[in-house]
Amino acid sequence: MNTTIEFENKTKNLIDDLKSVCANYGLGNDGNEFKIITQVFLYKFMNDKFVYEIKQLDSNLMTTDDIEGAIASMNSNEYDLLNLQIDENTAVIKPEYFISSLFQRQNEANFDQIFDNALLGIAKDNSDIFSVITDGGEKIVLFENISKYVTDNRDAFCKALVNKIVNFSFEKIFNEKFDFFSTIFEYLIKDYNTNSGGKYAEYFTPHAVSKIMARCLVKGEVQNVSCYDPSAGSGTLLMNLAHQIGEDKCTIYSQDISQKSSNLLRLNLILNNLVHSIPNIVKGNTIKDPYHKENGQLRKFDFIVSNPPFKLDFSDYRDDLDSKENNERFFAGIPKIPNKKKESMAIYFMFIQHIMFTLKPKGKAAIVVPTGFITAQSGIGKKIRQKLVEEKMLAGVVTMPSNIFATTGTNVSVLFIDKENNEDVVLIDASNLGETIKEDGNQKTVLTHEEEEHIIKTFTAKEVVEDFSVVVSFDELKAKNYSMSAGQYFEIKIVYTDITEDQFQKKLESYENNLNELFENSKKLNNEIRNNLKNIKSGF
Repeated sequence: MNTTIEFENKTKNLIDDLKSVCANYGLGNDGNEFKIITQVFLYKFMNDKFVYEIKQLDSNLMTTDDIEGAIASMNSNEYDLLNLQIDENTAVIKPEYFISSLFQRQNEANFDQIFDNALLGIAKDNSDIFSVITDGGEKIVLFENISKYVTDNRDAFCKALVNKIVNFSFEKIFNEKFDFFSTIFEYLIKDYNTNSGGKYAEYFTPHAVSKIMARCLVKGEVQNVSCYDPSAGSGTLLMNLAHQIGEDKCTIYSQDISQKSSNLLRLNLILNNLVHSIPNIVKGNTIKDPYHKENGQLRKFDFIVSNPPFKLDFSDYRDDLDSKENNERFFAGIPKIPNKKKESMAIYFMFIQHIMFTLKPKGKAAIVVPTGFITAQSGIGKKIRQKLVEEKMLAGVVTMPSNIFATTGTNVSVLFIDKENNEDVVLIDASNLGETIKEDGNQKTVLTHEEEEHIIKTFTAKEVVEDFSVVVSFDELKAKNYSMSAGQYFEIKIVYTDITEDQFQKKLESYENNLNELFENSKKLNNEIRNNLKNIKSGF
């Protein structure tokens, strides 16, 4: 077993151990369990990251067996000097908040308060960099006093958590890259980021779809670009995009109405060396109150990715959107409020229009949409497609296999926008790819690595592949009523087969005999029906 797999397994075991502690104290599958698991995991990660970074700055600490004890024994000047040099992705942690310090104080009275105070102290000391903000300007800090979620035996609960994390070390995995941490992140939140009936911001984009979107969007080297997701969820799309560009070459911006999702996105940023973007993570309603602005106007972005909620009841503020200042942003219109099933309002139309409006003049975007959107014959959907074609903003569409999202049966496609695209458009039908597996009781389609690469290569090279992809002009799209379904552009083939006159006569005779037999059977059936009707009448 190689080192990466070994530490991946150890990290997963740590997560399982923390879940076991929660279960033992009555918090298994509790609504607050994810807060405890993610915060304790993050506390451990940040503790080890701080110790690791300090060790790199002071060679004398490399050989000590008690690194945390050695740091704690430093005088204030030495400690402050090291803190000034520390990496920006690393939270500053006072020695009294070290896990080893808490471990040594387990026998003190009110240990639950000691534990909570350590978390709250770290949150306060790092508030300026590590806080998520709300659209109202409030700060959501790193940690809270998590012992409050246990009704009894709080000391014992907090001791159990410390005992699980004290003997584990993240030190050897800080040099791991994106693929490692994306796997760990997915394992960490897999029980807490499900689609709860289509609620806002509860979608989790499969890694394969995220990778395809990022790879098809980013072509060549880019520098100092802005990346935005207006419905970010836990950040899978943004992490893949940032990894493709280079974490040090981009700045992340996001907004999401869910505080839970915003906290998970912050955790994702910390794991992936994107701490510099945490101040741009906003909890708020993008459609009603978009937060990110520049000079009083909505900020424009270089790259936008999004897997927005498809349907949602936004009737409470629907009429507020129908205003003069929103006319340009929502150019194609706003769905009307239905008399029934208000939860079926197509809010994804609003996100597509918002994304088109907030792209820079040379911007690019990739959006997950219901496949029905790409062929709708009228309404808001068609108006959006019409603008994409007539203003030559469409780069391509990839129709994904059904059930690629285990939590929804909706067939999806990925819409690619490129404001610089003056060339033809590539349409891909990948609906027949993938293999079906069962995951958590749901049928799910999974793409193989080779299939992912096939989609990416075909899209980026704009290749024509029989029954898989076509390359069409904007005029052809107009002629097909702006349809973006690859299947409608596939060439219809007529296959001719050589046949002799004798073979033709035999086939004709065979058809004639079959037809005569069907006629005879039909007569018999008619007679049987008539006789049955006579018998019924005679019985009355």
